[in-house]
Amino acid sequence: MTSESSYIAETAAYAIHHVSAEVTLLFTSLLVALIVSLAFEEKLHAKKSLIVGVFSVVCLLLGAYFNLLPFGELTLPNGHKIEMPVFIPAVDWGVIGIILGSSLFVDVTSKSGLFTWIAIKLTKASKGDPLKLLWYYGLMTVVFSAVLNNVTAMIIVGSLSGVSLKKLKNTDKLLGFLLIEGLLTNIGGLLTLISSVPNIIVGHAAGISFVTFFVKASPYVCVATGLTIFMGAKIFKIKSLVSDEEKHAAEKLVASFDENDGVVSKAFFRFAAFMLVAFITMIAATSVLPLIRNLGMSFVAISFSIVMLIRYKSEVDQFYKAIDWDLIGFFAALFIVINVMEHAQVLGLIGEGIGKIIGETENLMGTGALLISSAVFSSVTDNIPLSAMLAKILTAKQVASSSPLWWAVVFGANLGGNLTPIGSASTLVAVTIIHKYNINLPFAGFVKKALPFAMLHIAIAVVYVLAFL
Repeated sequence: MTSESSYIAETAAYAIHHVSAEVTLLFTSLLVALIVSLAFEEKLHAKKSLIVGVFSVVCLLLGAYFNLLPFGELTLPNGHKIEMPVFIPAVDWGVIGIILGSSLFVDVTSKSGLFTWIAIKLTKASKGDPLKLLWYYGLMTVVFSAVLNNVTAMIIVGSLSGVSLKKLKNTDKLLGFLLIEGLLTNIGGLLTLISSVPNIIVGHAAGISFVTFFVKASPYVCVATGLTIFMGAKIFKIKSLVSDEEKHAAEKLVASFDENDGVVSKAFFRFAAFMLVAFITMIAATSVLPLIRNLGMSFVAISFSIVMLIRYKSEVDQFYKAIDWDLIGFFAALFIVINVMEHAQVLGLIGEGIGKIIGETENLMGTGALLISSAVFSSVTDNIPLSAMLAKILTAKQVASSSPLWWAVVFGANLGGNLTPIGSASTLVAVTIIHKYNINLPFAGFVKKALPFAMLHIAIAVVYVLAFL
């Protein structure tokens, strides 16, 4: 992930760079056009990566025409200068590395039968009851999102959900499971100071400690998680088994499952289990481990995937073919678009607007408006530079660390990811997994289904921030 300090430094540089209002409005209209195009992706009969790719090309050409982009040599920390295409540093290669490494790691690990084993164990614990299984997976999603990054959590839990529901012959409920899990990744991302990059940025700027962050965020996470699972079960009609006949049939079906059926090699199974625990531990501890904290989560994800690929050293090309290149292409192009938008002062314009919303003096209306506006803007732009911009505004206003304004940014930046499938990496991964199972869910369809949840999350957050923080 790109560090907080680099984003703040970039933000400061953009603030100094003069861009005319007309140019900023032109790029703002391009951002709106991109969002509209993604909303009608099914009508356009085009993949997301191509749509965003076209806009990235247009943005780069216009950025060059208006002399917005920093062409020339890049100076490395050691003073060495290198030539690099301007769009290369625009991409957050940390996110790309996490997606690539985690996907490969999960794909290879699944060959050991480990995920099938876990899925069947959980399914047996639920006795085949879909509602119990939803609660088990929902809670697991929140915990994984709190200690891992959201993308990795969604990839792992999404894979388990597909296996379990297929075993139970309940694939008709898969859409509900995956959508709820996608939404819960952003809820779980609120739990600790290191659960998401916006948390780190805002927490550091405000001087909020790890313990304080957890104590203040956990009540909201508990309530929002429970309500999300409860509401999701009602909307997607995921019900508990009622009749003795249904329960007996489900228990009989579950009893026939053999968790060891997919385990081809016990040695590889044990190794995969060890690696999964080590992977989760390393991801969770990345920020405090010497050397690793400098290399980042993407290094951990890719390193673990490489170790696992050694098992299939003569067949690694088969795993490369299975990589979702559309998802990776989408993210790379989106990062380029957002980077040009930053240079064109579009995020600066958003920041100024939010600064006016807050007002000169702290008040309840301004705090609530900041949370809602942060969520709205985070649903269509990268929440990392937006968080850095808002943190800079609050720091300039000398806002006290105990002020609820800081929490308004934290909640808004995280929860905005539940409004649209491009609002966060994890919700986009959830949609990708949904499409993998040939379930039709276009951009507009996601917004329609997720909007009631997102509105509930934001409404509870506003009440919680204003009344308790």
